[in-house]
Amino acid sequence: MVTIKRPKYMQFLKEFKDVTDTIKVLTGIRRSGKTFLMQMFIDDLLNNGVDDDQIIHINFEDFSFSDITTAKALYEYIHKHQNNQKRNYLFLDEIQHVKDWEKAVNSFRIDMDADIYITGSNSQLLSGELATLLTGRYVELKVYPLSFKEFYDFKGGTPETAYQLFQDYLIDGGFPAVDIESSDNLKTALKNGIYDSILLSDIALRTSGRNNAAILSIANYMMSEVGNLLSANKIANTLRSSGQKISTATVINYLQLLEQSFLFYKANRYDLRGKKWLNSQSKYYVADIGLRNTHLHRSPYDNLGHQLENIVFIELLRRGYSVDVGKFNDKEIDFVARRGETIEYYQITQQLPQNSNRETHNLLYLPDAYQKTVLTLNKLDTGNIEGVNVVYVLDWLLNTTTK
Repeated sequence: MVTIKRPKYMQFLKEFKDVTDTIKVLTGIRRSGKTFLMQMFIDDLLNNGVDDDQIIHINFEDFSFSDITTAKALYEYIHKHQNNQKRNYLFLDEIQHVKDWEKAVNSFRIDMDADIYITGSNSQLLSGELATLLTGRYVELKVYPLSFKEFYDFKGGTPETAYQLFQDYLIDGGFPAVDIESSDNLKTALKNGIYDSILLSDIALRTSGRNNAAILSIANYMMSEVGNLLSANKIANTLRSSGQKISTATVINYLQLLEQSFLFYKANRYDLRGKKWLNSQSKYYVADIGLRNTHLHRSPYDNLGHQLENIVFIELLRRGYSVDVGKFNDKEIDFVARRGETIEYYQITQQLPQNSNRETHNLLYLPDAYQKTVLTLNKLDTGNIEGVNVVYVLDWLLNTTTK
């Protein structure tokens, strides 16, 4: 089987191995590689002294486990197959399909020697009462589709092939199951299947009185508008103008479901002068730009500036930052990235515009000493302008070290 190395995630799993009082939770969009990671980690365990009968691996989307739908059924299955002499390693994949699963998992922590790993494709997995129930007893690993760095390494990239591989990345995206295939037709079919399963299973089936046409229309509109300011009211008005009957409240509900499925990530606007978040409009970015381009039948050059924004936004999340869209008086800052006490500002551009210093001066206008960076797709633009670093975006994407 072809595998794609994902060292950051594997390091996390190894770091928390045998920390039995802590449940390891892998979350992320469907087909982002959570099951791949589980299997790679299982192989690593087997290669390092763990016996096969110590491992119980259940994928709840596998039909052979379709009868395990309740906490009681899960509890009985695990105890029937457990190793009573050694530590057990439990891998429970797409566990959101099991009703009240957390009751069984908490019991395993108490009544057996078990190291527990679970995955889920919905952010509600760890929300509300469940987060309270598991407080202090779990760590979350957010799994995203392949970064450009992971894609580049898998494809055997070199400095000479980096730009061509970036163009391929815009088309193929970062779903591991897609990237290991050689047939373009199969890649397209897989991406369409991923999109349909998210929209029609993860979202539509969780909505009472659902309007599938409206859900698809909202998702399509958001994909076409990545990088633009949106509001629920604007989306509702757009759909109504095309003849659909939908309320703003319904749009708000569907937007939440699209975020919960990890298909889209929301960037709120932040007033840097007033030091407050603005509720009027937000930007939404899609989890995988290749999925967007395939679904909308767009070329990698269509609205390339916003596609770059999308890739940088997801990469900042991948590197552990929380990210907002900045506003300072009438100046717009593409990204305000925070991690701990660190704050960094970013502007994203295809190239520095001729006869304009807008990209750098928006950053210079900010009256603080935090790091300010312009990321450009034009390698000739790089340098330093009055203290603002101008960096070739592909170099930035391929540099996994962060300050």
